[in-house]
Amino acid sequence: MQKDARFHIGQIVRHRIFPFRGVIFDVDPVFDNTEEWYEAIPESIRPARDQPFYHLLAENDETEYVAYVSEQNLLADDSGLPLRHPQIADYFEITGDGQFRPRDIPLN
Repeated sequence: MQKDARFHIGQIVRHRIFPFRGVIFDVDPVFDNTEEWYEAIPESIRPARDQPFYHLLAENDETEYVAYVSEQNLLADDSGLPLRHPQIADYFEITGDGQFRPRDIPLN
């Protein structure tokens, strides 16, 4: 059963278990990645498929990357700390109050 996404494009979130955070740039209503990707997740922490999954411009202390994360593993990030991901400007305009507004670009 599909449910509405709790988070939205442009929202800054952090992972519930692992030390990374990022901004959401796309949402899948249910799991839409490869079986290989899904099976690579340890079974003890493997998320359910029938929930929203989010594409993040993610970063940790060492690097920036794109992450694909289940809703159950995300929390809102209210730290107010800036993000440094180099692709942010490709997807978003940052408003005067620090919000991320999606640019009018097609997502591939």
